[in-house]
Amino acid sequence: MPPRTRAVRIYGRLDLRLETFELPEPAEDEILAEVVTNSICMSSHKAAEQGPAHKRIPADVAERPTILGHEFAGRLLEVGAKWRDRFEPGQMYAIQPALNYEGSTDSPGYSYPYIGGNATKVLIPQEVMAMDCLLPYHGDAFFKASLAEPMSCIVGAFRAQYHWAPGTYRHEMGIREGGNCALLAAAGPMGLGAVDFALHGPGNPKRLLVTDIDSEKLARARALFPPERAAEHGIELEYLNPNQGAGGTEALIDMVRSFTQEQMMDDVFVFFPGEELVRQGDAMLGRNGCLNFFAGPPRKDFAAEFNFYNVHYEEHHIVGTSGGNIDDMRIALGLMSEGRIDPAGMVTHIGGLDSVAQTILDLPKIPGGKKLIYTQLRLPLTALEELGRRAEREDEPLKSIFGELDRIVSAANGAWCAEAERFLLSRDELRFPDE
Repeated sequence: MPPRTRAVRIYGRLDLRLETFELPEPAEDEILAEVVTNSICMSSHKAAEQGPAHKRIPADVAERPTILGHEFAGRLLEVGAKWRDRFEPGQMYAIQPALNYEGSTDSPGYSYPYIGGNATKVLIPQEVMAMDCLLPYHGDAFFKASLAEPMSCIVGAFRAQYHWAPGTYRHEMGIREGGNCALLAAAGPMGLGAVDFALHGPGNPKRLLVTDIDSEKLARARALFPPERAAEHGIELEYLNPNQGAGGTEALIDMVRSFTQEQMMDDVFVFFPGEELVRQGDAMLGRNGCLNFFAGPPRKDFAAEFNFYNVHYEEHHIVGTSGGNIDDMRIALGLMSEGRIDPAGMVTHIGGLDSVAQTILDLPKIPGGKKLIYTQLRLPLTALEELGRRAEREDEPLKSIFGELDRIVSAANGAWCAEAERFLLSRDELRFPDE
């Protein structure tokens, strides 16, 4: 009997449907897999908003719908004969969706009818394995592997930084180890991942400055990554809201000068596409400093001032990164498996497969960070900070479930965690009736 799946498919612009259908029998060069978690990305909203006008959504999607979701993880179920020397049933996995197979832009989570993150089961096509984009994972929670794709973007950004070796034109790749690093507008989900990587990844700075104009988000960042804990690793960590107090950019630069003992910043990352942020980053660069414009601008004509006197005389330079590659994702998965980095701080909401379609459509209006979906379950999208209040107004079994999740998350400093995931996945009453 052919395997069946339940999935959210796109048929056209703003047309998303949760449906149950049959998958083809796996061929010898394909792999059948279970999806456990998918993290919803703004890219999925853009795909839903644009429909077939999106570069990765097929023109015939109305007749041949595809499954949305590209930040997913799960277990392998059936491995075709061609791949049995590399994979086996029961393995945990993550997928790098940027295949670049034979120059095509087709990608899981956008372009394929049988593979995407918002599904209970998927059929992994041979090109995923051929491009080495099916990655085994050995960590303690599926949600971390789901977040390996966004974390790979951060890894790639840090690896893309460069500085000239003194007196040469040789590029030394990566942030300046033992140097000064600033993360601007970095209290959102990607910024928090960058804080984690700067503190616990390879090649750490000596001083790390994190700015944001949202005081609540900044307070959450401080709670997740306290300066006292960073100091245990020999890193001086400072959080700053540049809008608090008088002086504006000039006062911010004075603070940077004092914080770095007049050395200024070796590396600056801009996590929001704002002209003022680019100017701030430019002004705080030291000699041979590198500014990484991480955030994707919404306009093709986005431009900002940059001091080219300092480009010429102070060796200032700019780099821009968009996404991560397969090596970046391997690094992210490896660090997660070792317990060195934990992307839990990115997650602010959890939900089930039945909440996906509306969440994707409403995503820009929903505050917070990553929306984590457990695809095998039925669960309304819920903010972690609302778990306790949700428990008070729900009937059983959700009342008890939300209550226990609130206890676990509160004990984990307000962050999602492996214990919370294990508890949630153990609740069979949340599974779809026919699964």
